[in-house]
Order: sequence, then structure tokens, then C-alpha cells
Amino acid sequence: MADRVEGSVMARDVRPVDERGSAHGTFGRIVAIDTFRPRSQESVCFVQLHTDAGEVGLGEAFMGASAVEAYIHDVAAGKLGDIEQPTPEHVAAALQPYVGYQGSGAETRGNGAIDVALWDILGQRAGLPLVDMFGGAVRDQIDVYNTCAGPGYVSNAVGQSVSNWGLPADGPADDLQDLDAFLHRPAELARDLKASGVKGMKIWPFDVAAERSGGLEITAAEMRAALDIVEAIRSEVGMDMHLMIELHGLWYPRAAQQIMRELEPYRPYWVEDPLRADAVDAMIGLHREVNVPIALGETGTGRRGLLPLIRDRAIDVLTLDIGWTGGITEARKLASLADTYLTPIAPHDCTGPVSLAIDTHLVCNAPNGLIQETARAFLATWYPEFTTGYPEPVDGVIRPTRTPGHGVKLRSDFVTRADVIRRTTRL
Repeated sequence: MADRVEGSVMARDVRPVDERGSAHGTFGRIVAIDTFRPRSQESVCFVQLHTDAGEVGLGEAFMGASAVEAYIHDVAAGKLGDIEQPTPEHVAAALQPYVGYQGSGAETRGNGAIDVALWDILGQRAGLPLVDMFGGAVRDQIDVYNTCAGPGYVSNAVGQSVSNWGLPADGPADDLQDLDAFLHRPAELARDLKASGVKGMKIWPFDVAAERSGGLEITAAEMRAALDIVEAIRSEVGMDMHLMIELHGLWYPRAAQQIMRELEPYRPYWVEDPLRADAVDAMIGLHREVNVPIALGETGTGRRGLLPLIRDRAIDVLTLDIGWTGGITEARKLASLADTYLTPIAPHDCTGPVSLAIDTHLVCNAPNGLIQETARAFLATWYPEFTTGYPEPVDGVIRPTRTPGHGVKLRSDFVTRADVIRRTTRL
């Protein structure tokens, strides 16, 4: 099996794709996998699955895109080609890694993208949107909040850090620079979001202090600078705007407790990821010591990884990331597990248009769906540049689309762009 490079295309040929061939059984056999990595957004990798019935399903992975790409073509593809009935449950079991299953590494995120693409095919074959495939909507729409990122936020491959915030070099260039705005014009940003109908906003004014100290301590000056931003927002819009404070899992318990106690008078809707998701005992202890809601889950993995935090009441809201937890198949079980313990879910999306679409289908189906994350800077820039068919918030709410599957498609001009790295494996 030889690899060949054709411009930006890496392909591995075994046999030609018969895009109009007959399906094997009730679920078409997978005959090809495409991945697309745009150089302008180095963290995202789109994944297309082709069946011998001519169906195409779209998935998406975020962060470590080149590693995910390599895993999909070099490992997962070989397994997929041997599965005659590649249903989501069957494939999830077949791709379960022997090592690394505890976290959201490249294997888990690659498997998540494949699973999402399979569900997309399943919905298309049934002629139903995913929300109906899940059993139907509990609600037709759900409130959204805005993660205050800018268009270039975490667009490089270096991951979640201040150096990857994508702030404009010469100050704000347009009205979409929400990260720059919350740092320097928080009252103006809050007023603008409220006027647009958005129900909440998420900011992360403590990250610079966390990187300086390694999360071990925060100085009085650093605390005051961050709280001034929070104070400005509350003074402008009062308690009418949900205010989420993101801590990105950067802190040790002592400093996190100090920050959260200082935030209590401002009544945050939640404080997100104050500690690492795998610091279970520390999180349980922190929750007992503070009087603000805690949200966590985007960096946790699956039912077994998050069960202790849900069961022992260490978190108040589960912010699961569907792709990072292994796909829709696992995420639906995780949402049901959370509901068993009366824990609301608020799916994570600061990653891509497919993520937003599947989140919206799930959160409108789940009885414990609370609110949906969006990033208006992404919705106004690279989401429409790459794709069509994703749901868009209107007047502060979002609705799942009614297109069969999740509804998102890659733009035809995107897949042929010279700055998009495309790789195809034919099975």
C-alpha cells in the first residue's frame, strides 16, 4: 500500500472508490476517508467518510489537527475498511484504543470525528435531522451565550495559551474582537451583547496570572485587575446577563478557592474548569469550600472519566465536548448519565461549525439541556468561509436545523483551496 503526494493531496490507494456501488447490508461500507486542514485555522481538521452507496458524512476534530489526521489515515482507516456494518456503535467499539482511552488525545478526537460523520450518514439515510434520530426534541430552541473570543482565537497549532489568543497586533480591527474587548472595553462589550439578545457571556480575565505563577498563586494586583473587568460588566448590565468565568483548568486548589470566593458577590452563572478535570478529589473538596456554581467537562472524557465528578456532586453543570469525548455515541450516554444525577449539560463549542450543529441537536433533545455556547466571532468569519448549513443564533436563541443528518457541508470552493491540506485514503 503506497502513499503518494499530489500537491497538497496525500493519498493511499488500495482500490478505486465506486461512489455509486451497492451498499453492503443496511449501512453502506466505508470506501474512502478525506481529511481537510486549512492553514488559516491550524487547529481544525474536517473529516469526510464516503460509503459505497455514494453517501458522504462530515465530522470535525479540533486541536492537534495534524496528529488527528495522521491517526485517521494511518490507524483508523485500516480498521474501518474491515467493517461490513460500520454503524456508530460498531465502529466505536472497533476503534477503542488499547492505551490513551482515559483522555481526549488524538485517537479519541479522531474517533469522535469519525463517529460524528457516521451519525451524519445515518441521518441522511433515514431522511431525518439528528435531533429526531435521537428521539425528538424536548425543546425547539435554546438560549445561547457568547464565548468572548476573537476570529483568531486558538487558530494556531500551539494550543490553549495566552500566546494563542489571536489578539490584533495594533488594537481592535473590527467589532468581532470580543477577547480584546473584554480585556479593555468590558462594559461596552456587555452592553452590545445584551442589546443583541445574547443571554450570557464568558470571559477569562485570570489566565495571565495563572500562566505567570503556574496556577499556584495570584497577587493582589492581579486579582484586582481581573475583578475590575467583572465589576465593569456587572455595573453596566447588572445581573440580567449570565456571566461565566473561565479558568481553563490552570489553577491549584488554594488559588482557585481564593479567586472563587472573591467572585461570589458578582454571582457568576458558573466558574468553569477551576482545576484539571482529572483532579477529582481536589475538585470535590473545592466544591465544598466555595459558594459559586462550578462547570466542567470539556476536557473530561466519557462516562467513566466524568462519573466521579457527577456522582459526588463536584460540578453543577457538565460542559461536555462531543468530539473530545469520542463522538455523539459516547456524548449521548454521558448526557443521560448526567441527567440521572440531575446535572444539567451545556455543550462546549469554541471549536467549529460541525461541533455547533451537533451540540444544538443534542442540547435540544436532552431533558437536562441548559444553554448552548457560541462564539459570534467564529460565526461571522471562518465558519461560513469553510462550511454551510450550520445553525445560527437569532435573538439570543438557537434551533437545530431540519436538514437530514447534522446539516453541515463543506463549501465546494473550500475543498479545492491551495491553502487547504487534503489527504485521502481509499479502502
